Amino acid sequence: MKYTFGSTLLCAAAAAATAAAQSCSSVLIPAKAKPVVAPGWQAQLVAGGLTKPRSIAFDSTGAVLIVESGKGVSRHRFSDFGGTCLAANHSHMLVEMKELNHGIALSADGATLYASTAEAVLAWTYDARGGAVRSEPRRVVANMSNSDLVTRTLVMSRARPGTLIVSRGSADEHAAHAEVVSSGLSQVRAFDLTNLTSADGPYDFSSDGIVLGWGLRNSVGVGEHPTAGTVYAVENSVDGVRRNGVDVHENNPGEELNFLGYANGTGAGRNFGYPHCFAVWQVDEIPDNEGLAVGKQFAIQENSTHRDETCEDKYAPPRLTFPAHYAPMDIKFTPEGQRAYVSFRGSFDRSSPVGYRVSSLAWDDATGHPVADASSTDALQDVITNADLSVCPDSCFRPVGLALDSLGRLWVASDSTGEIYVLQRTGGDQGVFVQPAGGSGGSNNGSGENGAAGSWRRETAMAGALVAAVVGAWLMA
Repeated sequence: MKYTFGSTLLCAAAAAATAAAQSCSSVLIPAKAKPVVAPGWQAQLVAGGLTKPRSIAFDSTGAVLIVESGKGVSRHRFSDFGGTCLAANHSHMLVEMKELNHGIALSADGATLYASTAEAVLAWTYDARGGAVRSEPRRVVANMSNSDLVTRTLVMSRARPGTLIVSRGSADEHAAHAEVVSSGLSQVRAFDLTNLTSADGPYDFSSDGIVLGWGLRNSVGVGEHPTAGTVYAVENSVDGVRRNGVDVHENNPGEELNFLGYANGTGAGRNFGYPHCFAVWQVDEIPDNEGLAVGKQFAIQENSTHRDETCEDKYAPPRLTFPAHYAPMDIKFTPEGQRAYVSFRGSFDRSSPVGYRVSSLAWDDATGHPVADASSTDALQDVITNADLSVCPDSCFRPVGLALDSLGRLWVASDSTGEIYVLQRTGGDQGVFVQPAGGSGGSNNGSGENGAAGSWRRETAMAGALVAAVVGAWLMA
């Protein structure tokens, strides 16, 4: 009887292994140049042909929800054969609305879907099992329109249930308005949606909610630490900067990682200096730089009443500074809170392209803050990059939205190429980009695992793991 049961399990394992091999023998090919994966990581392209994919979320069934900017929210199901071996088996538009452009979030119970336009945060009743919204949209936060920097990032707080964190950028042509907190520009605010009904009408972004931070030019990426509850934002700084009339835009100002306190308002409400003060990245590029260092703030135009010392005394400094023009888009924490991932969409206003990568940061899970010192220039560790930045931005992937699934895999949206990548740690000493049998596009890992042989080895290893797992379960039965 046991032999019969074991035979059945072995057959099931073989079938699963065959299915995995067949699925991963039809790997998608990147639309542009193939990215490079860091040692200890494996990556695979799992979806393409999307319209400017931005933020990513998982519903309670494990389906992937993606904001396609200018189109709406799409929903995707995948057959999962383990590792990064996933194959799309169903996709449809969940919400068709061209005004949706970036943000997405789900309530703690998964029954409410939130997405953002430039003007408002909208909410729908969501049926995850049916894969459909069951209501017309209602506005829960409004009065956010401006002519540029129109993304509105959404984060549902876990530390303060029912609280939605919303980021709104500046209107650069009216940057001075950011000096007034009541303008609602260049801010991140938190809104308690627990008892908000349709009869109450939407919150007004400029006058309601808790101001977590202001003087923030464009904090596109916002994240809440999973254990400590600290809220951090990654800041897209200004382009074309001149310091005391001298062009310093090539390597300054740096992009910022800013601590915004907690979703309940504790430690929140600080001004980070925009539009007057910006983070130093390359000191020697800045004229009259006495006393400046990486991570300190400098004034664009010094005068008798506004100097670098004013920036230091009056405004909150960044917790970390990143290279200029990297353009950070998202920040996501691992479940235990010991690492954060940041996507950098890359430069457009620099003589040679920079950014275009996803990197990781070491985090202190006890305090909820980064491990690196505020003056660090090497806190970032690359996870996936572009092999040749000279072809960017037109012919490379530009990462935007990030998400971690229940198995710890990192999902990455590239809006410029309309693609979704899945990455997983392997613990090995090489980076692996899973590619089609036949080796189209070559190998980027230097391992000699090219073409059909490399594909066969990876798929065979996966099949072996499936067989071993099933056999082990049978022997212990």
